[in-house]
Amino acid sequence: MRIELKRIGKRYQREWIYRNVNLALDSSNAYVITGGNGSGKSTLLKTIAGFLIPTEGEINYFAGDTLIDQDKVHELMSLATPYISTFESFTLKEALDFHQKFRPFSQGIDTQKAIALLDLEKAKNKQIKVFSSGMKQRVKLGLAFFSESKMLLLDEPTSNLDHNAIDWYQDQVNTFRKDKLTVVASNKQKDEYFFCTEEIQLQKFKP
Repeated sequence: MRIELKRIGKRYQREWIYRNVNLALDSSNAYVITGGNGSGKSTLLKTIAGFLIPTEGEINYFAGDTLIDQDKVHELMSLATPYISTFESFTLKEALDFHQKFRPFSQGIDTQKAIALLDLEKAKNKQIKVFSSGMKQRVKLGLAFFSESKMLLLDEPTSNLDHNAIDWYQDQVNTFRKDKLTVVASNKQKDEYFFCTEEIQLQKFKP
């Protein structure tokens, strides 16, 4: 899997968030986008995900040498971000079952296995709306980890996680990022991107 960004720029009203971003991302490496709060990390990650259209430049996705249709990119991607809502009215078991109607889990993982991997067996029949913020974050991450995909995009993945949950995150990301193009957006929280091999410093792309 490969993503190529050519002269990408994003502007809100008259302010450029970043410009002239030229990157080639592939599944042989793992990447971290770093920068301070409000620097545009999430914006760039959303652009890589295809959720935002760049103001200028182009982004292309490849499987080997084959160009992937932009309308098909979302089928190959798993994303966990603070701005994604959980299925508040569902129980954990219902949420996992519902998710798989649209995005199947990787081979060997079913709902019961996912609950065990989340370490949330005692909460499987509770509505997600009563979960703590850390439990909800674990569910978001789990859905991204367990889904069958070629790309794994994580925005500030340790948000709301305590020390034990961060250990859980590190174990899971080591397991499920294999053979996936992985990009993390982080405020320099090294426990989020300890595995990343290349750093994308957003400050370099400020106009």
